Amino acid sequence: MKKYWFLLVLLLISISNVSADDITFVISAPANTVKGAQFQLQYVLRGGEGQNIEVPESIKGFDVLFGPSVSQMYSSSNINGKVTSESNITYTYLLMAKEEGTFSLPAATVKVNGRSYKSNTAQIKVLPPDKNAQPAQPGQQVKATTSASTAGNVDPKDAFVRAIFSKTKVNEQEAVTVTFRFYTVLNIRDVGKIQFPEFEGFMTEDFELAANRQMSMEHYNGRNYYTIDVKKTLLFPQRSGKMTIPSGTMEIVFEVASGRKVNTFFGPQEVMTEAKKTLRTSPVTVDVSALPLQNKPANFSGAVGSFTYTPKISAEKVKANDAVTITLNINGTGNLKLIKNPEIKFPKDFETYDPQVKNDFRLTENGLSGTKTIEYMFIPRYPGKFTIPPIEFSYFDPRSNTYKASSSPSYTLDVDKDPNAGKNVSTSYSNQRDVEVDQDIRYLKTGNISFKDPQSFFVGSLPYWLWYIIPLLLFILFSIIYRKQIKANADIALMRTKKANKVATKRLKLAKQYLQSQKKDNFYEEILRAVWGYLSDKLTIPVANLNRENIETELLKYGVGDDLISQFMNILDTGEFARYAPSESGDAMDKLYNDTVEAIGKMESTIKKLK
Repeated sequence: MKKYWFLLVLLLISISNVSADDITFVISAPANTVKGAQFQLQYVLRGGEGQNIEVPESIKGFDVLFGPSVSQMYSSSNINGKVTSESNITYTYLLMAKEEGTFSLPAATVKVNGRSYKSNTAQIKVLPPDKNAQPAQPGQQVKATTSASTAGNVDPKDAFVRAIFSKTKVNEQEAVTVTFRFYTVLNIRDVGKIQFPEFEGFMTEDFELAANRQMSMEHYNGRNYYTIDVKKTLLFPQRSGKMTIPSGTMEIVFEVASGRKVNTFFGPQEVMTEAKKTLRTSPVTVDVSALPLQNKPANFSGAVGSFTYTPKISAEKVKANDAVTITLNINGTGNLKLIKNPEIKFPKDFETYDPQVKNDFRLTENGLSGTKTIEYMFIPRYPGKFTIPPIEFSYFDPRSNTYKASSSPSYTLDVDKDPNAGKNVSTSYSNQRDVEVDQDIRYLKTGNISFKDPQSFFVGSLPYWLWYIIPLLLFILFSIIYRKQIKANADIALMRTKKANKVATKRLKLAKQYLQSQKKDNFYEEILRAVWGYLSDKLTIPVANLNRENIETELLKYGVGDDLISQFMNILDTGEFARYAPSESGDAMDKLYNDTVEAIGKMESTIKKLK
């Protein structure tokens, strides 16, 4: 019996431990508020029934107006026969900020099943009220500055976007951060196209911004705004001089006052509407200074920042044909990605390979921070003592505005004979070494050999003269064609006549589109433009001087028949009448389009016959 009691106690202890692990007690409060504003401070208990919550009676920087009010929520779910339940208890206090600055909201303690739990703390920043805000009455909150935006005009002070640079005067290759931050006091209905400027002359690395980030408050130019960082980029200038970053744009649809009010149960209420606004950043000029030439190390590899240099070698006593590795670690903050690999001068009898580079860094405000690891692997092929000279690394430190250099020690390799030297298949390196010969020994040329007559010369031969004659003939031919083209282009009237049909065809294509979409006014307007423009170009009469009388007279001079002249007149009359008449049927519009195409076609055929 005692055994069963013991097992039951163990089971209860394990259940209580599991329950204790499931209980959380956390603080919830805004990150920012405004002096004189009221906000809710909440302590949320999950997974248990709380008793006797304790919060300090006074909180520095705030007045406790009310609390705690307790709200409780239960939820349960049944998934595949497994029932789970959860309970949340929220203790809410109403606070009012009375001082500006950054303050710490205290932890609270609560008891659950006789056990005490303590919440975390939270930081909150209290901003000053708007400079033009209305003064608050005793016991009331400070009212924010009233928005001046309307449906027809979004006030530039109510919403804008800034390009914020960490600094605008930097050295070449020195990191600078630009943040595109959106400010608003208006509600947002929709976000449209966002276009950021090109950073020409900079190498860029974009910060990853959380997709679920929330807007925060910021006091700027005497006013409090809701802000959010839209884009944040790390820039490395690649050349010196003054470089201007052009404007970026954001299309935002805001909720603004329409200027109309309606009466409701709560009194007159403002009717809100939408207003679309394209916001632009101001161009910013970054002054980039060239790196100083004075005291610049000969082996400078372009590194700018603050770094430590740690070289090491895998072994200094090896056998021939054994692989050896030299590892160079460059650690710090700067333009790590752009640093060139330090140069190592290997002895001639070493077989070397391209270095392997590993980058392990993260983006920070001051540049890329982390480690760049460069591994050089080489194989000594012959026994003996070999020396690798010091491997130097230098960089420019923008904080001290000086060059700094570090160096590895010289490495002396003691290479013993390879015990398996006679058994191994020759390597590519040894094969290359075997064919290294002095310059006084020449290889014999093998294969088919072709001979040329030493008495034959290219100069004076037929290909020689053709080389001069053909380009001359081509030049004369192109000159003749070019002169004819210039003469034809100079006759403006002739050019207008030639292009009249092409211009009219383009206008008729546009009229066809309006016909298909049943846009009556646009269709008739384009038909009239096509006919008047065609006749103006063909008859070389300005459109302003065209009328029915001189059209008939000029067409008769061209030998155009009365039927075709009447057809043109009918088209003009129908088009002018239809623009102001009641809606025409689709058949009437089709007929007018076909008559116009037919008339212009007959006109072109008539003129060709006369020529």
